[in-house]
Amino acid sequence: MIFFIFCLRALAACLITNAHYTHIYPLEIIANGGLLGDVIFFAVSGYCLSHVKLKFSKWYGKRLLRCYVPVLIATLVYFMVGAYTTEEYSLFWWFVYPTGYHFIASIVVLYIPFYFLMKYFGTEKKLLLSLGILATVQLCVYLIFYDKSFYHIDNVRQPMIRLLFFGAMLLGAWFRRKDARIRGHFSKLSAVGTALFAGLYFVSKMLFSKGMLPYSLQILNQYILFGFLFCVFRLFAGLDNSLNRLPLWGKKVISFLSDRTLEIYVVQYAIIDWLRPVGSFPLNWLLITVSIVLGATVLHWICGAVFRFLKISDRNKD
Repeated sequence: MIFFIFCLRALAACLITNAHYTHIYPLEIIANGGLLGDVIFFAVSGYCLSHVKLKFSKWYGKRLLRCYVPVLIATLVYFMVGAYTTEEYSLFWWFVYPTGYHFIASIVVLYIPFYFLMKYFGTEKKLLLSLGILATVQLCVYLIFYDKSFYHIDNVRQPMIRLLFFGAMLLGAWFRRKDARIRGHFSKLSAVGTALFAGLYFVSKMLFSKGMLPYSLQILNQYILFGFLFCVFRLFAGLDNSLNRLPLWGKKVISFLSDRTLEIYVVQYAIIDWLRPVGSFPLNWLLITVSIVLGATVLHWICGAVFRFLKISDRNKD
């Protein structure tokens, strides 16, 4: 895989995990940024999967296996140790759909329109047109149907968030079409834009959450997120040559995290709940982080054995 993509995936995993560390940091505001990680991860998925070669049934089947094998294994283990139960949700909810992981609930649905768009409308210009149509649909849904009586535009379990995630996938695919023109060509403007939009996102989220901005304008939060995603993707693509010159140990750490992003995501919830009360910061943070990495490593090894048995190739191809 292209190394700047490794870096973006590792960054996404860190942002998402950090956002789940509530009641761990001395200041709760530090446990933030999960949605930034989400949109990066969906964009990376779009970038990696934009060249469709297989028939839909085989392509989609591979994607489902890649998503569900770690989910099913982790969920089964957590049921066995009592971390998950059927008191609130059924076995179908836990193991089939939507599962306890919002990423799975979104990506397995979004893979379907993404495949056909890439298959028949995957050129650079058509992707821009698709993004424009999607933005129009998003605005219409927001104006006509969305409940604007309170702030919840960044709730990852509400249906409208999937329009943002799908837009991120299409943007990633669009960047793949422009790859030869932007990779290795650093832009100072993208660095400024990344910092600016990240700052705007956190400020707008705080102001909306405290009711200091009208709830009717909360759609601006998603536009800011999309601006951040565009800039951060452009920034990392432009830095690809520099990132490739990182020390070997640094590249190994980044690659290690990047290869285990899904496993890190699925193991962390129960581990955080178990170990949050153990000690105080930074001991609990260190214990939780090490446990998540170890758990993800074991799960990654088990999943690798399953994929080899099923003769499933690299997750980021086809």
